[in-house]
Amino acid sequence: MKLIVISDTHSETLPSQLWEDIKKSDLIIHVGDFCDIGIYKKLEGLKPIRAVYGNMDGLDLRGVLPRKAVFKCEGVTIGLFHGEGGPDNLMERVKAAFEKEKVALVIFGHSHQAFNELINGVRYFNPGSPTDTTRAAFRSYGIVTIAGDSVAGSIVKIK
Repeated sequence: MKLIVISDTHSETLPSQLWEDIKKSDLIIHVGDFCDIGIYKKLEGLKPIRAVYGNMDGLDLRGVLPRKAVFKCEGVTIGLFHGEGGPDNLMERVKAAFEKEKVALVIFGHSHQAFNELINGVRYFNPGSPTDTTRAAFRSYGIVTIAGDSVAGSIVKIK
């Protein structure tokens, strides 16, 4: 199963490269800071979507999306959380959000910095931001592939 992973779109136009990969995916995951419910609705109309709201999302999105989510996909338990607070200790806050769940993959955002690392048997994955040209070193999104109990993630830099 191929998952397209997005975060921190901030009401900006999504790059055509991302739209092309969405067409080839099985599931869209967005971990918050849409900042516009219209983007959520457009994505929802294309493919199945799992999403959480971020700190910049308004009441319209908070009314339809949870702050945090845990679900199974192809037998793999996945946790979604945008993140919160300053950049220092973000990973500790993300880990703490799932300390009571047995997850294999945690997808988060907030920092706009791409991250893909296996820590104590859990893959932590941040796709970066496909629209940020200020805080991030590069614009990006992620692709996660699930095959059996194998979870592989890759960061896609936008050209």
